[in-house]
Amino acid sequence: MKRIASALALAMAPCLALGADAGAPGCKSTAECAEQAARIGAFVPTPVSKGNTTSPLDLAEDQFYWMNKINKASIVMLVEEKILPPESGRTIARGIAQTLDQAARPGGKRPSDVMQIEKIITDSIGPEGSLIHAGRSRQDMYATFRAAQLRNQVLDFSDAINSLRDRMLVTASKHVNTIVPAYTNGVQAQPVSYAHYLLAFEASFARDAQRIRELHARLNRSAMGTAVLANSGWPLNRKRLADLLGFDGLIENSYDAGQVFTYDVPIEASGIASSHAIRLGAILGDIHTQYHQTRPWLLLEEGATYSSSAMPQKRNPGLVMNAREAASTVVGLAHTVSLRAHNVTPGMRDYKQTPVDLALFPQAVRMIAAMNAVMDSLVVNPKRALEELEDDWTTSIDIAETLQRDHGVPFRVGHSFASSLVTYARTEGLRPREFPYPKAVESYKEALAKYKLPDAKLPLDEKAFRKLLSPADMVRTRVGIGGPQPAEVERMLAGAQATLKADKSWMLGTRGKLKEADAKLDAAFGKLSGT
Repeated sequence: MKRIASALALAMAPCLALGADAGAPGCKSTAECAEQAARIGAFVPTPVSKGNTTSPLDLAEDQFYWMNKINKASIVMLVEEKILPPESGRTIARGIAQTLDQAARPGGKRPSDVMQIEKIITDSIGPEGSLIHAGRSRQDMYATFRAAQLRNQVLDFSDAINSLRDRMLVTASKHVNTIVPAYTNGVQAQPVSYAHYLLAFEASFARDAQRIRELHARLNRSAMGTAVLANSGWPLNRKRLADLLGFDGLIENSYDAGQVFTYDVPIEASGIASSHAIRLGAILGDIHTQYHQTRPWLLLEEGATYSSSAMPQKRNPGLVMNAREAASTVVGLAHTVSLRAHNVTPGMRDYKQTPVDLALFPQAVRMIAAMNAVMDSLVVNPKRALEELEDDWTTSIDIAETLQRDHGVPFRVGHSFASSLVTYARTEGLRPREFPYPKAVESYKEALAKYKLPDAKLPLDEKAFRKLLSPADMVRTRVGIGGPQPAEVERMLAGAQATLKADKSWMLGTRGKLKEADAKLDAAFGKLSGT
């Protein structure tokens, strides 16, 4: 193997060095490097900034960082597999270390292109530095970097979702007994507790966390070592590369690794963000709808809104509008990810970096931050919510069900009876609590006659009838798993808190594994380079 490595060094160094010179002439600054790469059509990523990254870690781990991390893993593996002799490995490792050192100094270069980085190495240690490229290509390197970058951003998005779930559960715990109207088809339907409502959406966000865990199992796979798409003649240890770079395993098929996986899994990731944004928009729509009313039961606290420049009475919910706009942007960007991949033949560049190019996940993280601001400022007025319920007939189904359950009245008859009460009340402008009991008795007889049943007395006395018109009583008397009754809501709340705790634990474990991989790589590289 040493003879092979020596032959490789002697035979390939000149042509590889020439390739490096031809593809990446010397550049004096990061900006100049980007300009040179752009002139020849090489991929130049959008410069990273706080605005297009999801966290300080994502900001730090740019393409330059990852190209050199891959270089570190590559040289460790090449020496371990005896593809390169230790002395060559040590020299090249020092070149990589010097490349990183110069980047950390004022005015240091952080080019993104592989060949430009290789030029810095070869300028430092000579053409032997190009041997690090044995068996690899931009294709597998960029596929690996893109998966790692998307991995970082998806994990940050998952943390953001968990922060929102935290707030929703805290708010829910305060409103187990707050009765509010729920709507179907845009019409007030039945009473529930506000905690019951929030837990429904939190459960869907918990499914997002589950989707991210499942996505991570597919995303956290390494393309490294597959070269362009058909592997190489060098016996690279792909599993070792994956381990050093923090991946859980391999994208096995080498064509899949660089050309298919690169849009399959990113489209899946984008879909999770889009789906979350759509549901977030639904909650925000419910909040915003309350602002149409003169006496809302759901508001933002004073000081969390802004006033109109012309109309003194207005309190504009800017926090809600900001979050809704961000959610719409996320949905639009996710569609763009799919459109960029649609009708494009495999191997093209169009689809390979789209979610990151478009800053989809940074926008998704900002969307959740905006939603968190809404949750932190939310004010619920239980008295006003109950008023709204008591002004409508959202308990009418309970009349029909009670007649069937307790008195053997066919449901359709009870339904017809309750519907006639609503029709009469709305015609006469009566609220449920104002409905005359004698009219209810009369309407029941009419419902029996409609279905050709024998005449009978309404089996509900006035007290029982009035009780069935109470939204609070209806919520208290629900039964069955998942209902809005306080005991069941408390049970679901405890379950949601336990699920969130487990999801946070998974996040800590996942990030811990990445840190362990970094430490393992640094130790192996340090031993080789002597740094």
